[in-house]
Amino acid sequence: MSQPTAKSASTAVPGGNGASLQPMEAAPSLDHLITDDGQPVDNFFVEKQQRLLTEPVNCSWEGPADGKPFVAASNVGLFFEPKNPGFCPDVMLSVGVRLGENLKLKPNRSYFVWLLGKVPDVAIEIVSDLLGGEQGYKMQEYARQGIPYYVIFDPAEYYKSGVLRVFGLQKGIYEPLQNAWFDSVGLGVCLWTGIYEATADEWLRWCDRDGRVIPTGKEKIEQEAQRAEQEKQRAEQEAQRAEKLRAQLRALGIDPSA
Repeated sequence: MSQPTAKSASTAVPGGNGASLQPMEAAPSLDHLITDDGQPVDNFFVEKQQRLLTEPVNCSWEGPADGKPFVAASNVGLFFEPKNPGFCPDVMLSVGVRLGENLKLKPNRSYFVWLLGKVPDVAIEIVSDLLGGEQGYKMQEYARQGIPYYVIFDPAEYYKSGVLRVFGLQKGIYEPLQNAWFDSVGLGVCLWTGIYEATADEWLRWCDRDGRVIPTGKEKIEQEAQRAEQEKQRAEQEAQRAEKLRAQLRALGIDPSA
């Protein structure tokens, strides 16, 4: 692949950690980094759960209050340093960055911290066995690299520490958070029991400060249709009340149109 220009390779917005973007011609080569290993996701539940955490925010979330762009992705390579292999969080959310226009170019195919200017704000790992390192090396590396929030969703409780654990970075160490709200992002997470794509289970969802889940595209359409039906019913009730009042006036010999 020919070396892309700075303009075509990245249009990132500098992030909250103050990192500055390198000119593309000065950035380290990416040729040695493996960004696509061809490995499948763990299982159908994890695949559905990943989409339930990315599709709603990309479809229904209005974004941060200050209008910054954001990236929500699942199973995408996360590279902290040019010389080291990357990680692959089940889900990550980063505020203040924007993907490059041409996602076929290697600099735009993965999350390269030195190109995008900051680490993600939230990393989420879904436990499907005891081999994933979710509370071991992944947790340690995410903390070392300065990811502000870390979430471990352990639906089968392999670690015997609860289904959902949320951590915030304090002096380089992840400390448990009592409130699963990420103030710098403007989102939180919660457990939600319901049916997603014909599968009834307990799922991890993004939510607002009041605990309302961020709806999927389908849920958003259904909510809008429900609101439209409620408005229609209210209008019909108002019309019926008005007609009843006109009938009462006519019975009293009063012209309603006068």
